[in-house]
Amino acid sequence: MFEKILIANRGEIALRIHRACREMGIRTVAVHSSADADAMHVRLADESVCIGPPPAKLSYLNIPAILTAASITGADAIHPGIGFLSENANFAEMVEEHGFTFIGPTAEHIRLMGDKVTAKKTVKALGLPTVPGSDGALTDLQNAKETAAAIGYPVLIKASAGGGGKGMKVASSAAELEEAYNLARSEALAAFGNDEVYMEKYLQHPRHIEIQLLGDTHGNAVHFGERDCSIQRRHQKVIEEAPSPGLNASERKEIGACAANVLRKIGYRGVGTIEFLYENGKFYFIEMNTRLQIEHTISEMVTGIDLVREQIRVASGLPLSYKQEDIVMNGHAIECRINAEDPETFTPSPGKIAGFHPPGGLGVRVDSALYEGYRVPPHYDSMIAKLIVHGTNRNECLLRLRRALEEFVIGGIQTTLPLHRRLIAEHDFINGDYDIHWLENYLEHKS
Repeated sequence: MFEKILIANRGEIALRIHRACREMGIRTVAVHSSADADAMHVRLADESVCIGPPPAKLSYLNIPAILTAASITGADAIHPGIGFLSENANFAEMVEEHGFTFIGPTAEHIRLMGDKVTAKKTVKALGLPTVPGSDGALTDLQNAKETAAAIGYPVLIKASAGGGGKGMKVASSAAELEEAYNLARSEALAAFGNDEVYMEKYLQHPRHIEIQLLGDTHGNAVHFGERDCSIQRRHQKVIEEAPSPGLNASERKEIGACAANVLRKIGYRGVGTIEFLYENGKFYFIEMNTRLQIEHTISEMVTGIDLVREQIRVASGLPLSYKQEDIVMNGHAIECRINAEDPETFTPSPGKIAGFHPPGGLGVRVDSALYEGYRVPPHYDSMIAKLIVHGTNRNECLLRLRRALEEFVIGGIQTTLPLHRRLIAEHDFINGDYDIHWLENYLEHKS
């Protein structure tokens, strides 16, 4: 087992990783930008190293600085966390080449699943259903027109190297296709340095269902059930729950087993998530995330298994602690992502925290790096806390979530807490009757 892990990230996820390490008796190294010198994970880590100024490209994306910090502190392994370099195959490769262990999958698997076209072809060959669309990248506008005519409108044009909603455009008719195609390519080039795009049929009312997975280096792979991440704004998740209110037990078992089988066949190491669109009883693969995800917390709540701990164990070469039959789903969990944003306009709201009172009680968990007096910097993602609630069933979970949101106080800045209080009171949400378009339709009608 590792003796010292460098955490190449910031905020609540860096603190989450530190907690798992501390409980495993592993020392931690926090790297940070000058803007994060007073961050909670920096305060709690055994050692800390400033790796640059606030802009991420000069600090959290600065590979030489991170590797140097790992070297001078004598770290055994590097945990990339979420975002930043967590799905950067070159970084994973360099970490290993410099004698450290990358706590994540191999660079080969990151590359395989990072290219959406290649990933789709790979999983299709392994038995997963995919959304009807182009066989590969679109070669030109004429190819896009022919493909759209073959699969039928509306269509979705997506960046091959994309993620997070960037480089995604919908065309509802042939008249809209050229503009959507050109915009998707330009966005993809700006965001990922690659303007390659592909096309899929645009589903009208799908749910976003993802399966949490874990594989080891001994040929084992298991799943931890599904999460429903359909409450989204601009392709960014806002609320997630597990299990999904839209699936039945047989669907849950079948799709989980299929996803775990893919990991087993490709020899995948570490945590990962296979994401699907689900409509009219059918699943369609959309992508695989080769990292820990923000919403891993709700899978932990319904299984009682520490996924970060397991991620560290398998990276060290140990086999999985659990067989599939050992993993039992218990109750229901919901996560609300709390952002430092105006709840009406979604304008970022950085600044000093003037008061902080997280909710507590049975079944309530808050993952956050906030404390009173901390200054939320303007340089990074606006998510500042995750409220996770567990109950014996969905109704109990909803009631507990309402109570927890009422208790939650974050002063000094604007947050999306008021939005979450409104959303969970809506009848559609209470009834579990929503799809990936629900939130944007709700916000449009409320404006």
